[in-house]
Amino acid sequence: MTLLTINSGSTSVKLAAFARVNAATAPELLRRESLSATPDQAREVIEGFLGRAGLRPIEAVAHRVVHGGTRFQSATRIDAGVVDALTELCALAPLHNPVALRWIAAARALFEPHVDQIAVFDTAFFARLPRIATEYALPASLGSGLGVRRYGFHGLAHEAMWRRWRQLRPELTDGGRLISLQLGGGCSMTAHACGQPLDTTMGFSPLEGLVMATRSGDVDAAIVPFLAQRRGVTADRIVEILNRESGLLGVSGRSSDLRVLLAEASPQAQLAVDLYCYRARKYIGAFLAVLGGCEGIVFGGGVGEHMPQIRERILASLGWAGVALDLGANAAALGQEACISAADSRTAVYVIPVDEEHVLAAAALECIQRSG
Repeated sequence: MTLLTINSGSTSVKLAAFARVNAATAPELLRRESLSATPDQAREVIEGFLGRAGLRPIEAVAHRVVHGGTRFQSATRIDAGVVDALTELCALAPLHNPVALRWIAAARALFEPHVDQIAVFDTAFFARLPRIATEYALPASLGSGLGVRRYGFHGLAHEAMWRRWRQLRPELTDGGRLISLQLGGGCSMTAHACGQPLDTTMGFSPLEGLVMATRSGDVDAAIVPFLAQRRGVTADRIVEILNRESGLLGVSGRSSDLRVLLAEASPQAQLAVDLYCYRARKYIGAFLAVLGGCEGIVFGGGVGEHMPQIRERILASLGWAGVALDLGANAAALGQEACISAADSRTAVYVIPVDEEHVLAAAALECIQRSG
């Protein structure tokens, strides 16, 4: 079987092709490309990728979808009913689900109906979060009764980091206790115990938790009606600001790019960087409490893999937790897998490049095998 994976963003897409000979073997990567592309260019971009790779015919397509709600807790074949359900979830992931749906529509139009189209959900990895980590302190009629709960996101990335960590540390049962940081345009952290996610920073939507490029992360809910009233706008407009005009961009007033902000001497730029690192360090402390300590901390994502200064600032003052960084190893770790903790660190710290595509492919193939 030849499988295409589509991992889409608003202005970019990651395409990969895999082959699987039989159910007993892991999918084999044939080709991978990261491209600048909008959903309007989906058909042209997919055809170009397949042409360069010489990969026709494709027998299945796997799509990364950020939000699956409570209904989709594993990879699912896409049909009209699934598309309708995903459309309803767009309000919970306005930056992501609408884009994924447009790539899905393009792929369904491009390939014959017999080609399986599979949705693989970021939220699925967190379907087994303990109830204490998913529930908000709301009346049942306003909380779980309406599907208002913490879902968690970046599940493919956190699962990929955990799977690689487990390979690196086979002496630990299913990876032991691990804290994974996915730091990119969106940012999240997860606390793992033997492969089971116990907590994560994102919640009902991908807006909760860490400071991000343009997303605020944690804010008091009362801020939304307060600002709506003061500014004379709707609550929806305030939520849009929290998603698109806040975070590093909003605090600095200059850029959402940490490379730009690190080079900028203005107090607001430095405050944005400090707030970004402080919030991540604060959550590491919280997750150490959840886990009762940990054996490993791993960094992934564009920022996590390529910015040693940010890793160093996040881990500053964590010696009490047994975290000691090898500054030379950290500075040298730029986009490649590396151990960056000191030899005497009680907690191992690694950079692990995130391979969402392999997780996407494996989940889709499992879905096809499961459903026949």
